[in-house]
Amino acid sequence: MKRILALGIALILLLAGCSTNINDYRQQTPPLDIFHYFQGKTEAWGMVQDRSGKQLRRFHVEISGDVVGDTLTLNEHFVYDDGEKQQRVWHIRRVSSDRYEGTAGDIEGVATGTTAGNAFNWRYSMKVKANGSSWLLNFDDWMYLQDGTHLFNKTEMKKFGVTVGTVTLFFTRKDQ
Repeated sequence: MKRILALGIALILLLAGCSTNINDYRQQTPPLDIFHYFQGKTEAWGMVQDRSGKQLRRFHVEISGDVVGDTLTLNEHFVYDDGEKQQRVWHIRRVSSDRYEGTAGDIEGVATGTTAGNAFNWRYSMKVKANGSSWLLNFDDWMYLQDGTHLFNKTEMKKFGVTVGTVTLFFTRKDQ
């Protein structure tokens, strides 16, 4: 039993050491400034997959961004492949040159973000409805700017530290 426990702890420590660090992207270009990228109109397409990789849902989102002072307001309108519609309004505040905090109606607490080079890491908790139940999941978003127009986003959704699904999106900036 002690061997199994020790092996489990070693595996957890090994996997924890493999996580991506935002500073790994510090030299990557073009630099991502989320206030600049999301100012104006943005459009995105995405999918939700379960932990096995099976696609569960697809969606389209239209985003309108407005920057006033140190705050970016994102008004997101989602349409899912089954016809469901959702709206989320983010209020994201720049707290330093590379750190952000944000709130939205369906987000628990305060989201935190860090940027370096072409990457932005955004972490938050959100209640998600699935199969008639509501689950509080932890989201770990990684956004990567490809050029002035295109941005990729991959998100892991976790419950009790275990990945239960992923969201993949690609964004196109409409206003330049």
